[in-house]
Amino acid sequence: MTDVIIVGAGPVGLLLAGDLAQTGVDVTLLERRDGAISNLSRAFGVHARSLEQLDARGLADPLLPTGSAVGRLRLFQTVEVDLGALPSRFPYLLITPQYNVERLLLERARAAGVAIVHNAEVNGVDQDADGVTVHTTGGSHRAAYVVGTDGHRSAVRQALGLPFPGRSVLKSIMLADVKVAEEPAELLAVNGVGDAFAFMAPFGDGYYRIFAWDRDNPVPDDQPLELDELRQVVTRALGSDYGMHDPRWLSRFHSDERQAPEYRVGRVFLAGDAAHVHSPAGGQGMNTGLQDAANLSWKLAAVLRGAPDALLDTYQAERHPVGRSVLRSSGAIIRAAMIESAVGQALRGFAVRRALSVPKIRARITGQLSGIGYTYPAHRGEHALVGTRAADVALAGGERLYEALRDRRFVLIGDADLPGWEDRVRVAAPAEAGGPLILVRPDGYVGWAGRDGTGLPEALTRLAGAPSAHMAGHTAS
Repeated sequence: MTDVIIVGAGPVGLLLAGDLAQTGVDVTLLERRDGAISNLSRAFGVHARSLEQLDARGLADPLLPTGSAVGRLRLFQTVEVDLGALPSRFPYLLITPQYNVERLLLERARAAGVAIVHNAEVNGVDQDADGVTVHTTGGSHRAAYVVGTDGHRSAVRQALGLPFPGRSVLKSIMLADVKVAEEPAELLAVNGVGDAFAFMAPFGDGYYRIFAWDRDNPVPDDQPLELDELRQVVTRALGSDYGMHDPRWLSRFHSDERQAPEYRVGRVFLAGDAAHVHSPAGGQGMNTGLQDAANLSWKLAAVLRGAPDALLDTYQAERHPVGRSVLRSSGAIIRAAMIESAVGQALRGFAVRRALSVPKIRARITGQLSGIGYTYPAHRGEHALVGTRAADVALAGGERLYEALRDRRFVLIGDADLPGWEDRVRVAAPAEAGGPLILVRPDGYVGWAGRDGTGLPEALTRLAGAPSAHMAGHTAS
């Protein structure tokens, strides 16, 4: 029996598996595919908050050279969203294919000792008070906990009998990889004109990934897609087909907006597309899933070390509202792009530009799009910082906070003596003294803060488990 079984070896499952294994948790990763990393993935953008999470694992710097940074997003031809003012080390959207992210996460998971079982298609999940049994085509596996990161058709979710309410937003979206004779003026080309929508992003190897949609031709997903049809729709949406040629892949899919009502059922959890799916507008799909994994991994590790089981309930409390918010924001973008009339399109541009001219609204929009603006609920009476994203502050000795998080421990910014928690908490002095004590969770959010150490032992016991030895006095300043 292993500690945790993860079903699905995409980016979400790989990040979760690597996190757990790095903290000493025994992890088995089940994958129905044969082990090859596909270049047909849909995700093409890594937002600021995901880059921060990758930075906290030492993976952001290796990823950056694989893509191109986009500091401004142009929507509906006349609207620009400026990401350059984001309060982050990564004030941009990194355009890089999903498989580059997957490759780095796979290398990390293997190096941490994750056992990966391929050709293991799940056909049943049974749980009892002591654990969970996962039945696959290659045999059965048992663990204390199971996480389904197996996509929108999640076998784990279906085995739990959980509904996946929602609806299809766009049917018959065209998906293709093509070469172009003329490169778009902007790295990321995207526009909607009511009856047509198109998105273009460079693969980095001479090909461009194309998403396109035609309101007037809603054909079944399994109907073959021809290059001429794609050219016509892209020209309507973007004003040019940029001389598309030599397609290496043409297909169709439909875009849904759905969310599972529960991300936890007993000892089984859902993350990523298994828990929520939405339109590709805004490029938030993979990014939201990576945040799910970062939130859940440290909580599973803590409970396996003795933290109270109630900690696992906070995964639902913190991540379900974020998933719902992403459904709304991505849905709003795609519905705006589908406005048909010229008057409606003009009003759309005016309204969005007006909203972006208000600093608080602009910060909220870019914060949600990039992921850095989300906060988690705090208990009454807790410090105002609790639940907020921790900024990548400088620490004494020249280190950054997100570098200090790379060993997957909590980081206490300040001066404290924490006997019994040394294996789970690193104490780091800030570069500038005078602020409050701040306990940063392994996922880069504030778990506790205070002017002195009052309440810190109780918070640590709740978040990390009891100290491994009797706490013979606690001092903090």
